[in-house]
Amino acid sequence: MIKDNRILLGKAEEKEIYLEPSRLTQHGLICGASGTGKTVTLKVIAESLSELGIPTVIADVKGDLSGMVKPGDLSSIQGRLNKMEISDYTVNGYPVHFFDVNRKLGMPVRTVLEEMDPGLLGALLELTDAQQGVLQIVFRAADDMDLDLIDFADLEAMVSYVHEHSKQISAKYGNVSSQSIGTLQRRMLQLKAEHGDLLFGMPALDLNDLYEVKDGVGVMNILECRELYAHPMQYACVLLWLLNEIYVSQKEAGAVEKPKLVFFFDEAHLLFEKAGPAMQEIITRIMRLIRSKGIGVFFITQSPADIPDEILGQLQNRIEHSLRAYTPAEIKAVKQAAQSFRANPAFKTEDRIANMATGTALVSTLDAEGTPGMVEETKILPPHSSMITLSDEEIVKQMQSDHLYDRYAEDEDPESAMEDIIRLNEEAEKAAEKEKEQARQDKLKEAEEKEKIRQEAKRRADQKNTYSRLARKVQRRAETELVNAGVRSARKFLKNLLG
Repeated sequence: MIKDNRILLGKAEEKEIYLEPSRLTQHGLICGASGTGKTVTLKVIAESLSELGIPTVIADVKGDLSGMVKPGDLSSIQGRLNKMEISDYTVNGYPVHFFDVNRKLGMPVRTVLEEMDPGLLGALLELTDAQQGVLQIVFRAADDMDLDLIDFADLEAMVSYVHEHSKQISAKYGNVSSQSIGTLQRRMLQLKAEHGDLLFGMPALDLNDLYEVKDGVGVMNILECRELYAHPMQYACVLLWLLNEIYVSQKEAGAVEKPKLVFFFDEAHLLFEKAGPAMQEIITRIMRLIRSKGIGVFFITQSPADIPDEILGQLQNRIEHSLRAYTPAEIKAVKQAAQSFRANPAFKTEDRIANMATGTALVSTLDAEGTPGMVEETKILPPHSSMITLSDEEIVKQMQSDHLYDRYAEDEDPESAMEDIIRLNEEAEKAAEKEKEQARQDKLKEAEEKEKIRQEAKRRADQKNTYSRLARKVQRRAETELVNAGVRSARKFLKNLLG
């Protein structure tokens, strides 16, 4: 609810509790156990932002937020409004774009694969440092070969190409072990089986579409995450990718009267549970710098203990619903949550955290000057929109009537790395076949030359043998003639002698 250009969250007794739009880029935290009212608080803030002309991106992990498009039931909330002494309260719906990475209950969300940070892609595939290094080589080789990595099929083809040419690739870029390639291929196969490959392709999401304001009302971009949430690392990486893209795409804005966009990250603990050092560094950098781009971020989780201290310290607007405190760990979490608030002398924060009714929260927000207010036990306003979720059929109908639907509905498949590698392989096969045929022809030619030489040698040998036989024949004939001549002479001599 908007009052005096501020967001009215609720009331602490007679005191009205506000969020200052100019301080939303200093981020926020909504905490509390399941069923304590976190979703209602999120809706109240998102609705107010919309009324201020501020678009939002909201991860919906339970399907609770689709009712934003319809007005709420005033009769069901009138009693609470009366108790809070709130009048002139209207119910209404809000403009919504439905998006879904899995392409069922929202328009497809895609990105060109080569534009995703390889470190984030490595986290999505849950790679070790060595395997991450191989992935970096795959990207570098594709870039040097001028191959476009558009979708997951391109990455599969490029990894296979690197494997088949590992000797040459290793010599140029560094060692590419068969073991690392094999693990990378198995992880890719697993991600594909979980439909994680659907994130990659064209047409890519145009981030400008997330900043739409319709008739002065900010559009809510609801990201359907029920299926995505079943794969926690995918969920965390997709939302971090989207947040990083929003951060990178925006110019410096400095101090702003109101944010350009506010991002709501539900079940935020998933972002940190498996995040390695590289991923943690990305998160910390984004949260530290994104406020200068005019972007606000709210983390929604059960306990402040779910958020690392270096991130928690940057979340200046805090809303804490009731926390259960039975186990030692839960009691410790309550104490930590209480210590994060500016104390109110009217009550003991630690005691209130564990004993609040549903729809009530401890709230500490920044005032217009940026000073944290004392924590107040606050009854949160009911939302203007419906708490009844839409059916799948209704969501699909809303999606198909969206003016963005035709832009994103159908996949585009331009020629990219996969087709180029197929062509390279075909050319290599043709070259190999040509080389093989040339080698066969060379071998035949060599055999023919050898046969000619052999035949010439045989001819010469035969000729030589013939000459030798003729010479011997002549010699024998000469010898015979000499013998015969000698005999005749001897006979003549004897005849003359004997007379």
